[in-house]
Amino acid sequence: MDKLDKEILNEIQWTFPLTPKPYGIMAKKFGLSDEELMQRLDALKKAGIIRQISAIFDTRKLGYKSALVAMAIEPEKLDHIANQVNRHPGVSHNYERNHEYNLWFTLAVPPGSDLKTEIDKFSKLSGIKKTRLLPTIKLFKIGVKLEMVEEKKSDIKPSEEKKKIIDTKFVATEEEKDYIRELQKDLEIIERPFLKSAQKLGITEEQLLEKITQYEETGIMRRFAAILRHREVGFTANGMIVWQVPDERIEEVGAKLGAFPQISHCYQRPVYQDWPYSVFSMVHCKSIAEAEDMAREIQKQVNVDDYRILFSSREFKKTRVEYFVEHDFNIEDPITV
Repeated sequence: MDKLDKEILNEIQWTFPLTPKPYGIMAKKFGLSDEELMQRLDALKKAGIIRQISAIFDTRKLGYKSALVAMAIEPEKLDHIANQVNRHPGVSHNYERNHEYNLWFTLAVPPGSDLKTEIDKFSKLSGIKKTRLLPTIKLFKIGVKLEMVEEKKSDIKPSEEKKKIIDTKFVATEEEKDYIRELQKDLEIIERPFLKSAQKLGITEEQLLEKITQYEETGIMRRFAAILRHREVGFTANGMIVWQVPDERIEEVGAKLGAFPQISHCYQRPVYQDWPYSVFSMVHCKSIAEAEDMAREIQKQVNVDDYRILFSSREFKKTRVEYFVEHDFNIEDPITV
């Protein structure tokens, strides 16, 4: 990657023109021809840097229930159980982390399903010592942006403003489900990438772009953007910083943590006797030392003494939840390739 590739990746992670010819708009911004910009994006995708370009939806606004799940697993059974967990279509992220709770995964289930019922399906596996269900009580921030240009790194301070959205209730009609199934697919790098999707849906390009804009304004879609593969661009230290925050300070601390550009996710989650950390935040760095320095700097500003960082030592699964394309999952079902 050259510097221009990195500038383009910075842009496309957060801002994607919702117009019939989006790559043309981006090309002008970078002083390139449309063809040059598309060739660069195509090369970045082929190299595995760009995972996909698509709508990124808000799980809960679509009516899905989701939770982070922590499991304490006998070390010799970890790989087997992680692979079984990966088979669940609602599991998007699954990591080994450096803690007694050594398997951490996210699970999302569609409207009408029950999270606990789905988690209980794993109870048939031997080797699981404890399970902790950690659903979101309050979301303070979600949105990964990897700073690709070293010189553009933000100061470590709470400087971001929260995006304003028009709060509205989403009803998952069959027509809306069709739109979401189509918009979550990887967008082609061609001159008019939205045209084929619009034709499939039986609407015009303009109508589809209006729908996407409406989804963004109401927060149903968090953004339309490129998702990068963290490790391929050097962000190998994936650190979950958990904070033991007094109840009366959770709102204040969560909001402040969410305003740090370096923090991609921030949530309030339940506590347990053996897990007293109520606020979770994520940082993505190029080294463990960098993440530890960043955590210390953030800690000084939020003034919470008790925190720890859990790094992911292995990535078992990292994908996107596919909305409204569910399949029933049973642990007894044979593994199919």
